[in-house]
Amino acid sequence: MTDTSTPPSAESSAEAVEPTGTDESTGTPAEAKKSESVASDGDLFRQSEIAADYVEGLLDILDYDGDIDELVSAGRPMVEVVGGRLQPLVGQRGATLEALQELTRLAIFRATGSPSRLLLDIGGYRAARRKELAAVARNAVEKVKEHGDPVRLEAMSAFERKCVHDVVNAITGVQSESEGVEPNRRIVVRVAD
Repeated sequence: MTDTSTPPSAESSAEAVEPTGTDESTGTPAEAKKSESVASDGDLFRQSEIAADYVEGLLDILDYDGDIDELVSAGRPMVEVVGGRLQPLVGQRGATLEALQELTRLAIFRATGSPSRLLLDIGGYRAARRKELAAVARNAVEKVKEHGDPVRLEAMSAFERKCVHDVVNAITGVQSESEGVEPNRRIVVRVAD
């Protein structure tokens, strides 16, 4: 199925974004998330194919070798790149990976006219980081339960905050919320109201 509708203008898009906020898991406007939720698995797989082609082109330009897997998981398109010598594409604390993910999302938008919630992973970084963040979240919860004082975590990307929120929200008696402005947005864990 091809979407023949025209994307909203930048002006109307900016107006729609402000009242609805931002999706913590992707850093994309919540308005875009709503429109994406109606995408079929076929549309999502098409997005992952476009992303895989784009990433493959980048790897060729940069002369990096890697196997690319495209899939749809939990209602979002995903591309995973595996292979040796990929750490420079991840960067310090995933900064380069986040930038590549945004470029890849733009490539999908250019090809489809629709925003994407694509998740890009390189060298298993996101899976490993998810485990580290789960430990950070559990540690913060223990401190909150022991002392009763809120715990402020270091600034994190939207992906990292989503991982922490998921762990904290699964534990009774505590809650988490984000505060601050990008790039210094952080999570505060506290006793539930």
